Amino acid sequence: MYWPVNAPRVYTAVKRRKRQANNASTESSSAQLADDKIIDVQVTRNGHLFATISRTALTIWQTAPVAALTSVVRSTSSIETYGDNIAVLLRPDSSVAILRTSNAYLLTYTVTVDPEARVYQQIRTDQSSSRRQSAAGFPQDAEERMGLREVHLKFKQPIKIDAGIAKALALEDDLLVATEKPAAIQCIRWSTGGGTQGAGATASTQHTTTELLYKMPWLQRKTGIKEIVYDRAMSLFIYITVDGEAYAVQRVAENKDPTGRRVFRGYSFHTRTESKDLWAITGAVNARFSLLAIGCANGEVHVYTARDYAGNIPLSLRLSPPASPLTTGSITCMTYSPDGYCLFVGYEKGWCIWSVYGKQGGHSFNAVSSISHDNGEGWLQSVTSAHWISGGSEVLMSSKGSDCLWTLEFAKSALASCFTPANIFRTVLYTPTMLMIYRGHDLKNLLSVSTDPSLWLQVPIPMNYVLSQRPIRSVVVSPDGRYVAVAGRRGLAHYSVFSGRWKTFDDPDVESSIVVRGGMCWHQHILVVSVETSEQHELRLYSRELGLDDSSLLHIEVLPSAPVLITPTGDESILVFTYDNVLNHYIIVASNQSVQLVQVGQIGLHGIVRAPARVRAITWFIPDYQRRMCGKSKIIIDKTAVDGDPSQDVAHAAVIFLVDAKLVLLQPSQDENGAPKYDMRIVASNVEYFSFSPDDQRQKAIDEEGEARPIEITGSETSRGEVNLRNSLWYFDGQNIRGWTDIQDLLKPDGQSEHKDLPTPFSIPTDFSPTSISLSKGLITGLESDLSQRKDVQFATFRFNLRTQLFLPIILQHFLSHRDSSAALSLSCHYQHLPYFSHSLEILLHTVLDTEADMSPAPTAETALLPTVVSFLSQFPDLFLDIIVQCTRKTEVRSWRTLFANLPPPQELFEESLQQGKLKTAGGYLLVLHEFEEGQTNQQEGEEERDLGKYSYSSEQAVRLMRLAKEKGDWDLCKELARFLMALDESGRQLRNAMRSIGMPVGDESQQEDEHEGSLGGDLAGSDDGRKALTRETISTTQGSALAVCTPVRRPPSLSTSAESRERPRSGQSPVVSPMDSRSSGD
Repeated sequence: MYWPVNAPRVYTAVKRRKRQANNASTESSSAQLADDKIIDVQVTRNGHLFATISRTALTIWQTAPVAALTSVVRSTSSIETYGDNIAVLLRPDSSVAILRTSNAYLLTYTVTVDPEARVYQQIRTDQSSSRRQSAAGFPQDAEERMGLREVHLKFKQPIKIDAGIAKALALEDDLLVATEKPAAIQCIRWSTGGGTQGAGATASTQHTTTELLYKMPWLQRKTGIKEIVYDRAMSLFIYITVDGEAYAVQRVAENKDPTGRRVFRGYSFHTRTESKDLWAITGAVNARFSLLAIGCANGEVHVYTARDYAGNIPLSLRLSPPASPLTTGSITCMTYSPDGYCLFVGYEKGWCIWSVYGKQGGHSFNAVSSISHDNGEGWLQSVTSAHWISGGSEVLMSSKGSDCLWTLEFAKSALASCFTPANIFRTVLYTPTMLMIYRGHDLKNLLSVSTDPSLWLQVPIPMNYVLSQRPIRSVVVSPDGRYVAVAGRRGLAHYSVFSGRWKTFDDPDVESSIVVRGGMCWHQHILVVSVETSEQHELRLYSRELGLDDSSLLHIEVLPSAPVLITPTGDESILVFTYDNVLNHYIIVASNQSVQLVQVGQIGLHGIVRAPARVRAITWFIPDYQRRMCGKSKIIIDKTAVDGDPSQDVAHAAVIFLVDAKLVLLQPSQDENGAPKYDMRIVASNVEYFSFSPDDQRQKAIDEEGEARPIEITGSETSRGEVNLRNSLWYFDGQNIRGWTDIQDLLKPDGQSEHKDLPTPFSIPTDFSPTSISLSKGLITGLESDLSQRKDVQFATFRFNLRTQLFLPIILQHFLSHRDSSAALSLSCHYQHLPYFSHSLEILLHTVLDTEADMSPAPTAETALLPTVVSFLSQFPDLFLDIIVQCTRKTEVRSWRTLFANLPPPQELFEESLQQGKLKTAGGYLLVLHEFEEGQTNQQEGEEERDLGKYSYSSEQAVRLMRLAKEKGDWDLCKELARFLMALDESGRQLRNAMRSIGMPVGDESQQEDEHEGSLGGDLAGSDDGRKALTRETISTTQGSALAVCTPVRRPPSLSTSAESRERPRSGQSPVVSPMDSRSSGD
């Protein structure tokens, strides 16, 4: 869900010094440049400030915009007394900065902000040049001219750690120090004045607590600490020892240990191995998904799931770097994005990102090192520290031996910010200042989802809103793609794609009075927003046609508790899940005078969901019988007629929700006393997102975009009735797209006390990050990152490319592997109108054939899938012959016998192609006939030298096919057949005889025999232009024929000049990315 974009911005706190004319001061200049190199970077918890250090200086920066606010340079005597700077710490409230030095000192500085003084003030002499910031008209120029608030650094005191410092952390209540000799953990409490109390390791026990490592019983051996990572949300430490082990550690509450001897309690989860390649060197915590990531010495990342605080931390997945350890180097830093969806890993020679469950994203290891070195792009060559800023939309990086900082922007999927069906079915990305909307889904008469870059609509977010309410936290698109809404720290704004206009609040005070919590969604032109005000939590309805102010509100619904999320479901329903563990059902009731929300039901999830805040998405499935009942009746709500009785939906709906990374299904049932209850079932784990919305407009388009041609289903009807994907459930687990074609397969049948076994989901592998699923087109759409470097440009840029993949072949194979051909046929009816339907069937055949041809031992008649696939394809008589021949053209010859062992003889298929008038298809079978004929000839023992001038069976059929092509005027096919005959007989006798037999005049044979061996001299007489073209093409291609009849690789002569026809299809690849082979006849 994260993709790097554009070129990074570069910052430095020192002026670049020009090279001195004389060399007298070269040594002093080099020493000064060494002092300017950035050693360490630390960002405050709120992300507003960050600190950098060089060997002698400490600098405080602001993140938005990035600017150095203040700096302090240590004196020579301070360097001699305390040592060089080696690390910097910031107290979470940014009130204290601490320098860790090489002589085991901690130097504390107070950080204060002067509200009156300003830096970087703007001075404008021409007042008329002030720029209008928004359509609303309230100016930001006065605030901009005031500049940035000034920050002061004041030295407080040094703290000497006599035992040496292995690692130090600045926490809310104390300063945590891991000492070396003896190995221990020291906690030095902050004083009330914002500094530290005590003069060092000899401080009184009232303010300092020490626990020796060898007295910690949970440590498996005597060791030392080299790295500590802390996460406040989980209240969890990761201790990494010098011998490569990792421990999950928590503080022991004082009431649980009255003696005060036990300060920490931990559990080992990454154990030491004999190979040092898997020793832990650093770590990161993902509180959103309860994950602990450990970076190993060989560059791998091991991700563990923290199921509880009692040591139940199993390994979840392993992430391998995109290059070898020699190319990447060791891991230097790791950090998760604030929302937990992205992991950034810095290496000694580059960096890489992964999604939360392992889909590899952009990286720098495909950069050309020489170009990067010449351009001084250290961010591509090494990363020493990395931190997420701007709400997770940018990464702040430093490089080894550089005095520069780089901030790289990331484009995030709208799905990561707001989980709605429209954000799943449409591809919308956003950066700190820009929206990127893909509009290829809306094009009519399109073969597929187009990859044309012009279909990306880039919309700048209003600058006045960005400056006052950054970062952007939520983005939601309407189901029809016409409207987009964004929300920052406070307020919101929305945009119309058709008019190209934004609407923001006219009054900045009204804008700042609401905070969007729980998300947003669109219902036609109405924006439903869950907001928090100073007094209560509300659902608000805004119209796109009206302004954004309190007087233009359509409706306000007060919520009893804070909302966790809102989700649209059905045509007019809204689900609101609140922190009191209740799922509320609202419907939108519209009349000519008003639009309002009416609550019609609720479901209590007490005892099912332990932590409501950890629910990331929720929806439900209403059975068809309840929908039919609703369609036959009407109820009156506030004098407005509403179809059906939606108040009964809660009694019949199966609830689907995503909590952490588990996809959970709740099915309604009744207990022994007839009281309602819910049966819970976990259907999937490691889920990044899921897709289910049976009434969404995108899924309705399956039946609306085109009328499928009916087919005759020979055989029994499917037991499940008509098979389509309207009720399909999809999810992405970080590696593959998985799912079920009908959610009812997961539900417990009526009267069954126990759940049936979970049906096997289909699995669609993707080599890109999927962003949306287009059920109407049978495609999965996604993005992949691409690094661009040029020698004539002094900077590298990232961009993303749109990728598509067909999912229909995988689902058909899933049905056929379960011997459910009738379901596969029923599903195919909904996609027959697609121009690339035959290409999908070709991919299905090609995939199964490649698998079984390489299988050892060969599959038995009971386990082989190829006969079932061939039988399934035979149900499409108009496409069957073309699919077979296209598969043979793109498959190795050694697989042909495996394929034709389940087909009629090639002679029959050849004759059937001629009967249907598919001459080019017959030409494809001519190659198969020749190959099989050659194989039989080579198996004969004592074979005598053959007369190449004598016709073989394939030669006779080639002449017959050439005659038919001549009658139809298909001279391109005639030229291919001529090359085929020349490949069989380089002397040209067979070709001359064939041309005579079909009535095409041939020139003087004696003159032809005097020409160069293997070529035809003279001109072939002919009256029309087509035959002349055939003659010229034959002469130009016969000399030194490139296609041999019998070669060691067993490749037969080709009838196609297109390299594309011999290209093997990529499994599931969209025909736009890899165009369809349209050489079959009958088009």
